[in-house]
Amino acid sequence: MAKLISLYFILFSTLLFAQKDNFNKEITKVKGDLNKDGLIDYVLVSQDTLNDEGPYKLEIYFAESNGKFKPIISSTKAIDPAFPEGKKGYYSGNAFSEITIKKGILSINIELTRGHYEHKFRFQNGNFELIGFSEAYSDGIGTMTTIDFNLSTGIRIKDTERYDDENEKPTHSQKKVLIRPLPKLQDFVSFQTEFY
Repeated sequence: MAKLISLYFILFSTLLFAQKDNFNKEITKVKGDLNKDGLIDYVLVSQDTLNDEGPYKLEIYFAESNGKFKPIISSTKAIDPAFPEGKKGYYSGNAFSEITIKKGILSINIELTRGHYEHKFRFQNGNFELIGFSEAYSDGIGTMTTIDFNLSTGIRIKDTERYDDENEKPTHSQKKVLIRPLPKLQDFVSFQTEFY
């Protein structure tokens, strides 16, 4: 009976351990002033290498005048997992590339098999709001497409051109798509809409 109880506790603690998030690998840490207060904040991306999907966690910390850092956002949805179907499953072709901070704008960059895309967030109205999306990709059969979507103005530009036929004219389209309220980083999941 004692062996059975011991076995139960071992199995139970193994299950508990398996359910915990273990973001044990730092992928990148980027510094910059995100809230325009003159102090250098930072963004940390870590990965749970024990989870078969290899999810990422994005965390934002604001610097305080006393030298400490205040946690602002923690999201495991903003960056797709490295292996959405598990390490032995289907590979989507999307791979986290980098985080950048330029002029107070936080960008999440993702590499595709034949291209890349980027989501841009700015701290405004007390939140990190999605203000821009850009994408460039090839369909693999001769067409290159670029998209530039300024969510602040609502202007979405799409250009396509054939790279295997210089006689075919490129196409250019522009339309206004107002999305209000702007998506917030803490709720953000990429490609939940056709626009970003």
